[in-house]
Amino acid sequence: MRVLGVDPGLTRCGIGVVDQNLGAKPQLIAVGVVRTNPSAPHEQRLLQIERGITEWVQEFQPDVVAVERAFAQHNLMTVAGTIQAAGIAMLVAAKAGYSVALHTPTEVKAAITGSGRADKKQIGEMVLRILQLEKALQPADAADAVALALTHLWRGGATNRYAQLLAQTRNASDNQLRRLVAGVRSK
Repeated sequence: MRVLGVDPGLTRCGIGVVDQNLGAKPQLIAVGVVRTNPSAPHEQRLLQIERGITEWVQEFQPDVVAVERAFAQHNLMTVAGTIQAAGIAMLVAAKAGYSVALHTPTEVKAAITGSGRADKKQIGEMVLRILQLEKALQPADAADAVALALTHLWRGGATNRYAQLLAQTRNASDNQLRRLVAGVRSK
């Protein structure tokens, strides 16, 4: 399964693509950031985010797009831009025919570090370890996007394995089917 994670932001929108096949370790495919100029008109910044996410979706053709669910912050202007960027990510995915999954920051922190109170540094360190990378992903928005993709892979584990099983068994013989089902049950 291929997941494109989006950590929405108006100035920096983190994007990461992670693949994980049944029984295999997750693999980082690509990571980056869509940046906008803070002095540009707001509508142009949103358009730039839309173009950037569209390019990523077209290039990497994910099975699902995982987007961070916005949460209330003290700075209303920051949360408004984040919500708008998240909406654009969901719209781009829907227009391209991909499903969207929303995960809260607390869900991501808990899935990646085991604690819903982890900070960005801890998330970055765990992403580094999980994917066995040589160096931490920078900026933190990029690491957060990859963490979102990993969270979706893990939180939807049973559903993802079932979908992969169905895809693998469309043309399988009865004996092959029994072996595949036995393999899923043992996990």
